[in-house]
Amino acid sequence: MPELPEVEATRRSFADAIAGARILSVSLGKPLRWPLGCAPQDLVGRRVLQVRRRGKYLLLELSQGLLLLHLGMSGSLRFAPQAPGLPAAGAHEHFDLVTSQGTLRLHDPRRFGAVVAVSGEDDPRARKLLDGLGMEPLDPASFTWARFAAGLQARRAPIKTVLLAGKLVVGVGNIYASEVLFLSRIHPATPACDISTVKARRLFTAIGQVMAQAVELGGTTLRDFSNALGVNGHFQHTAQVYGRAGQACHACSQPIQLLRQGQRSSYYCPRCQKTP
Repeated sequence: MPELPEVEATRRSFADAIAGARILSVSLGKPLRWPLGCAPQDLVGRRVLQVRRRGKYLLLELSQGLLLLHLGMSGSLRFAPQAPGLPAAGAHEHFDLVTSQGTLRLHDPRRFGAVVAVSGEDDPRARKLLDGLGMEPLDPASFTWARFAAGLQARRAPIKTVLLAGKLVVGVGNIYASEVLFLSRIHPATPACDISTVKARRLFTAIGQVMAQAVELGGTTLRDFSNALGVNGHFQHTAQVYGRAGQACHACSQPIQLLRQGQRSSYYCPRCQKTP
């Protein structure tokens, strides 16, 4: 699933190129997770002012209204200028936004993604999707130590579960949660409220550092993720624990262990990250 670093890397790869473009046509394929919310032709003639991000949602700000775009479990975007442009849409292409500066296409084999047209961020449909999201780890004004520490103290669930839920801080998906917990020397099953202040401080710092590093490396490509220009991510080459079960810990040489938490895999070092 594309997480915050992949979504931000995707945004950066086409945001400048599409800014100022006039929408020429909109084409829909098979139904996505939620309906578009307007007739496709209603978007024609509007301009794309800028592309922002909130959590794992891309927000295409238009001269009238807003498009909320989510990549779901398997989605990816492609952007191509008018020449040579994109090939004819295939079976897994479900949204084409053709503009005066190029075409933006959503490819989504599992169709858990979505494109939703709303009047603005105050639209009830937008608020339903965005209001429950946690702090932005890349925004110092949003991601503060005071709010983070208070949020940990208020939660008894395992810290890995808390990070994945996205209510405290958004976008720390499975790969990045394993990495930040290793850097913080916190076992993934530790109840959030039991984490000491020292380790919580480490975790707060690690989240900011790892997420920023992942964005700069273009996200993580394990199977088929690439940004809107078709460029793969490289964070996977820096992973300390994720996907390394049985291999030696880089810090202490103990074999990395795999722990199942619900339906997710947690990777950790049994010596560096003591059992709570």
